[in-house]
Amino acid sequence: MIRTIIIDDEPNNIEALKLLLTKYCPIIELAGVAENIRTGQALILDTQPDLVFLDIEMPFGNAFELLNNLSPVNFEIIFVTAFDNYAINAIKYSALDYLLKPVNIKELQNAIQKAADRIKTKNITTKIDTLLYNLSVSKPVLQKVALPTLDGLVFVNINELVWLEARGSYTFVYMHDQQKIMVSRTLKEFEDILPFENFSRVHQSYIINHHFIKKYNRGRGGTIEMEDGTTIEVSMRKKDEFLSKFK
Repeated sequence: MIRTIIIDDEPNNIEALKLLLTKYCPIIELAGVAENIRTGQALILDTQPDLVFLDIEMPFGNAFELLNNLSPVNFEIIFVTAFDNYAINAIKYSALDYLLKPVNIKELQNAIQKAADRIKTKNITTKIDTLLYNLSVSKPVLQKVALPTLDGLVFVNINELVWLEARGSYTFVYMHDQQKIMVSRTLKEFEDILPFENFSRVHQSYIINHHFIKKYNRGRGGTIEMEDGTTIEVSMRKKDEFLSKFK
């Protein structure tokens, strides 16, 4: 059983989630609920949960202030929010999980299964540190990303990613320090979270970091020479979108 609490400022949302957990998630043991970060913090300290369903915006502060107060964090978190915004992107970068309201049953069950798997690895503090760091930077561009590998998670600075190559359901990430990391995430997933102004998907198989471009060579689609000596093909379909970023 996974000892669980819910922290949300909307009683209707709490009741709806409780109903779904009771009906569809038998491994959940509900230990309590709270409606703001003050009572939520007290509940966490009192019940010592394995998993917290956590709304982002609440009275007396938000979820990230709560996590800051509790650092180091020794429980898994599934954020539950009505807003798909910058905070959600930060959560994705940190390899944490979230659900959008209204909660979908299948997504809820998947999130709980992933949380159950993560509880065994005990690396939640590093993920929370990455999330809070990304949210604290002054620029609206996230700074660190968690790369899921076969051995666990590798946390890297985004500005050190040189280029990425699709290999089926995996992606090879080529780093500034010459590391080559095989990541269990598709290229499409990277396209969705990497900042558009700094990265371009120039081909079905490649994403490049603009900072490390050495030269663009004209052609049907053209080719890009990267600073590490790699030549990347640009597809005809992606050419205009790529070049428009430099006008």
